[in-house]
Amino acid sequence: MDKVYESAAAALHGVVADNQMIAVGGFGLCGIPEALIAALRDSGVHGLTCVSNNAGVDDFGLGQLLATRQIKKMIASYVGENKEFARQYMANELELEFTPQGTLAEKLRAGGAGIPAFFTPTGVGTVVAEGKETREFNGRTYLMERSLAPDVSLVKAWKADRSGNLVFRRTARNFNPNVAMAGKITVAEVEEIVPTGAFDPDEIHLPGIYVHRVVLNAHPEKRIEQRTIRQ
Repeated sequence: MDKVYESAAAALHGVVADNQMIAVGGFGLCGIPEALIAALRDSGVHGLTCVSNNAGVDDFGLGQLLATRQIKKMIASYVGENKEFARQYMANELELEFTPQGTLAEKLRAGGAGIPAFFTPTGVGTVVAEGKETREFNGRTYLMERSLAPDVSLVKAWKADRSGNLVFRRTARNFNPNVAMAGKITVAEVEEIVPTGAFDPDEIHLPGIYVHRVVLNAHPEKRIEQRTIRQ
């Protein structure tokens, strides 16, 4: 099956809608599906619950959707680079579900594996545990966390074949495989598309069974969030 679409807007057409839960891959600005995020902004859908490690910066990544007020809730582990995020949260204009980073990754992985919940010691005795079930195993207290199964997942990969098999590049792999596995519908933005069968099976990081649509973005911007150089 050929899963390639001609544009990011076309890849999202008929997939995204108001009030959905949408998971977005990336870590900081590394490995974010920037063209798909821009297309999501331009689609005009609103009332979104976004699941992502972070919320981009004020004018890039998910920060664009905060600026247009399309996000009503964030499920994230870090939001420190986005002043508009902080402003909306402090003004009670944005819901926030802080989630420890490893727990967030596992909630997505578990969702993709069909596991409805799991127990972890992370967060026990903190505000993260409020309202959640706890249980003891071998004398230690664990917190029950429910998995995440987003309506739509948007991910960034380096290469794809036309059947949706993905190869990620170095640290841009980050949250992307777990996000892709968790989504009921997953759309992948890639820098290169090769014919189906061009990958050696051992090269493939994520099988195409998890990917429903693919779009080419051959020249991503790849901003650096915090540039640090020697004196």
